[in-house]
Amino acid sequence: MRLNRVEYAMMNNSLRASIQRHFEARRLLRMGGALEGGSALEIGCGRGVGTQLIFEVFGADRVDAFDLDPRMVEQARRRVAGYGDRAHIWVGDATAIAAPDACYDAVFDFGIIHHIPHWRDALAEVRRVLKPGGHFYAEEILSDFIHNPLVRRLLDHPLEDRFDAATFSSALADHGLIPLDSTEFGSWVTWVVATKAVAAPLAG
Repeated sequence: MRLNRVEYAMMNNSLRASIQRHFEARRLLRMGGALEGGSALEIGCGRGVGTQLIFEVFGADRVDAFDLDPRMVEQARRRVAGYGDRAHIWVGDATAIAAPDACYDAVFDFGIIHHIPHWRDALAEVRRVLKPGGHFYAEEILSDFIHNPLVRRLLDHPLEDRFDAATFSSALADHGLIPLDSTEFGSWVTWVVATKAVAAPLAG
């Protein structure tokens, strides 16, 4: 679902961009390491700050990204225009990613999956588009934050079938994404890095 006016303002300002650059991205980098090249996907790219960080902080050679909101897509395209054909951004849905199977070395989620009513479908799509051994870097908002009475008054989130940190990690594993490291900020936010399992070779 799209952001309401309050959350749109909260997510589109210089303070939010600074926190994302100097805290959130750095934490995920420490947990999962750099890409050192390769291709990455960002789901729910917003105005493109995360896309830019995937280049600058994580070292991707190419980044694809999409968002449900066409306004955000236009802003993101302007932000990363300097990367030329190394960046491709489109209007899209995380439960039906317009990309082939096993085509990305990494997928990034800077706080998007909690906005998706059928969020497990998004995890299935993340696994599908990741290469075996690829990493999923996720920062997610948890159910205790979403159900906080003040938050419910100000922000619009799906309220049914939300997750805590343990439920999210378990769902990752259920969808073939093996958690490698995770940390939480109380019961409100979780950061997780997971990997898509590499299939074992067939016995000769």
